[in-house]
Amino acid sequence: MDRQTELALLDELMGLSARKSAYLDEDVTYSDVAHYTDSAHFEAEMQHVFRRYPLMVAHNSELPDPGSFLRRDTARQPMLITRDSDGQVHAFINVCRHRGARLVDETQGCKHVFSCPYHAWTWSNKGDLRGIPHRKQGFPDIDRSDYGLTRLTCAERSGWIWVVPDPSADVDIDAHLAPLDSDLRWLDMEGMVIAEQDTLVCNANWKLLVEGGIEAYHFRVAHANTIGPFFPDNLSSYQMFDRHMRSVLPRISLETLGERDREDWNIRNEANIVYSLFPTSQWLVQQDHLVWIHMNPLAADKSHLTLATLVPASEKGRKEHWKRNHQITMTTLQEDFELGEGIQAGMATGANTRLTFGRYEGALNAFAKAVQSALPA
Repeated sequence: MDRQTELALLDELMGLSARKSAYLDEDVTYSDVAHYTDSAHFEAEMQHVFRRYPLMVAHNSELPDPGSFLRRDTARQPMLITRDSDGQVHAFINVCRHRGARLVDETQGCKHVFSCPYHAWTWSNKGDLRGIPHRKQGFPDIDRSDYGLTRLTCAERSGWIWVVPDPSADVDIDAHLAPLDSDLRWLDMEGMVIAEQDTLVCNANWKLLVEGGIEAYHFRVAHANTIGPFFPDNLSSYQMFDRHMRSVLPRISLETLGERDREDWNIRNEANIVYSLFPTSQWLVQQDHLVWIHMNPLAADKSHLTLATLVPASEKGRKEHWKRNHQITMTTLQEDFELGEGIQAGMATGANTRLTFGRYEGALNAFAKAVQSALPA
């Protein structure tokens, strides 16, 4: 985000506040309940969205040194993420090429060579087949180059590791991220580290969980006893960057911003900024840290979530401070997740065949359209 954009966003929200108006789309819109409940629709999302678009699977601080590795299971794909001796990151399907056993059981560690627990075939962290016990007798003519680990498209960009789960997908990760280039530079996330992290399973469709973070209509009601009093009633804005979204949710401090020197304006001090990285990750950007919310959809009505607070590496030592911040975030998000579970249960009753999005809930419709546009007609 450049300085001109930062000021323009604040000016826009101040203008809306002065006019006592929400950020409005043209029309009331609707979303079919089946998009949240139908198993066939979910399977289409799995095949055409989760598995064929770049997913943010880790922060670079989770692979700090040559030889570091991570095991990630997402979009039904068991992944092995490695950093080789040259510092390059690789992603592979975590499956032995001999008999299909899971190659690596540990969730993370440091290894330059991986040995299959079944027959001890070994691979380097670049995916090359290194050794086969009793090779001369059992596999005299094998071409090792045919048995490298199955590679997944992978890139390390802006402090994050992105992987495309489908090995057959031809995807340009740089092109996927290009619409957000300016904001990625502005956020400067390469030097951050994870200070706190939680995982949980929520009995709700993944889209409901995204929707809970991209509108302010519910803040004063759903978060009345937590963050609600710190935000204006029903004031937020959004902008699409291809299928990605940036939402700006101002704090009540916006009301006094006009009294301060314009040169001192800082959007991170006056608003929460939510980036919805298509398809399944969000960044909640706050004054001095951000929260990564990553969804691994398991079924139409079930999602596994990872929530991590990231801070500048130089600030990681403030453990109690970040623990408190993370707990505040978790408490607030749990309120949204519980509502999401209630909505999911309510959908099963047949009370509604569609959800209704008001003109000040346009971000929900924009997100729904982004998902639908990635599916076959």
